Amino acid sequence: MHAHCAALPDAELTHPFGPETSVYKTGGKIFAVLGAGDDGNDRLTLKCAPEHAEVLVGEHTHIVPGYHMNKRHWVTIRLDGDVPDGLVEDLIEESHALVHRKRGAR
Repeated sequence: MHAHCAALPDAELTHPFGPETSVYKTGGKIFAVLGAGDDGNDRLTLKCAPEHAEVLVGEHTHIVPGYHMNKRHWVTIRLDGDVPDGLVEDLIEESHALVHRKRGAR
């Protein structure tokens, strides 16, 4: 997932919460947070349109409302679960697009 996040336009890797948590930004705004959860399993938190987030949480047991984020606009994905890699990559791109587009509108 790191390579996919890093390959997106204007993506920047930061570690504001320590070396164990990777935060990807575009234009200074977060679009992805990757790190281990309390159980030691990797988790990825992404920005998401509220209506899409609701559907994802309903369809996948390993996608929950965003951990430590606005629960309506962010989702957290347990990467050891039932979420296909292709879907995770699509969600990373969606998150980046939401943040990048918003940044460009200013």
